[in-house]
Amino acid sequence: MAWAVLIVSGCMEAGWALALKASHGFSRLWPSVTFVVLSIVSLAGLMYALKSLPVGPAYAVWVGIGASLTAIIGIVWLKDPVNAMVIVSIGLIIAGVIGLQVFGAGH
Repeated sequence: MAWAVLIVSGCMEAGWALALKASHGFSRLWPSVTFVVLSIVSLAGLMYALKSLPVGPAYAVWVGIGASLTAIIGIVWLKDPVNAMVIVSIGLIIAGVIGLQVFGAGH
């Protein structure tokens, strides 16, 4: 259960990062509110997961999911610049997250 909550929390991290960009420095109300809500939800999920998972692997998975998902959404929907090394780098982050899940904490 802790891993599932952690994965959802990592997705919420991507959501708050994207909402932060959309808020334009907190000058737009609804993206700013979305940022605050998703930040709280994401951190609450991380807090819950840390009750039963070691902090190192759990935090790395949380950040890895958030970072890679944010980068992918940025490339696909926000037209962020992309090249082969960006794709390889995102793939390495995802491979690390999977490795921590499969071989890391709780196994």
